[in-house]
Amino acid sequence: MTLLDNDSELDYLHRLRNGDQRAFIYFYDIFKLPIYRKLLKMVRIKHLAEELTQDVFVRIWDKRALIDPEQSFKSYLYRIAQHILYDFYRKVARDERLQDEIRLLVLNEQNPTDDWLFLKETQNILDQAISSLPEQQRQIYTLCKMKGKSYKEVALELGISVHTISTHMTRASKKIQEFMTKYQNLILISGICSTFFK
Repeated sequence: MTLLDNDSELDYLHRLRNGDQRAFIYFYDIFKLPIYRKLLKMVRIKHLAEELTQDVFVRIWDKRALIDPEQSFKSYLYRIAQHILYDFYRKVARDERLQDEIRLLVLNEQNPTDDWLFLKETQNILDQAISSLPEQQRQIYTLCKMKGKSYKEVALELGISVHTISTHMTRASKKIQEFMTKYQNLILISGICSTFFK
């Protein structure tokens, strides 16, 4: 399937926002392979890249009401993929059972040692990025992202407003992206940041 002209694509984006499944399938058919290839470059395990690609499109469908038809859908899609990937590494960092599952997957790939080192190195860089945050940002980011608490739950726990939580999360996410961009040469392949921040 090929991309439509700008007016037709804009119409498809409006239809997607309104829950049109055919419009969703149109964009899925266009972008599933490019997204899969980018994710495969980063996780280097086919099975994981396939799952993460599905997660990206599930997120797109779930958040379809937030799509701005006037903005680049491709850029929006890649930002979603970036967040899915970061969420995956955070989950791996705190879940030993998942780490064991990934080790088994890696053993089935051609270069298991290199692939496992890549995953661990990327996790380490992400951990360093989180550690570099100011104390309150780190605390809020950890509670929201690592422990899965809602902004409202964290606001009640820390005795601050939901708006303040949102502001800290926005700043923390930006700082983490900047940190990972700065240290992208430490990632063993061409990397998350160089791919998604073009």
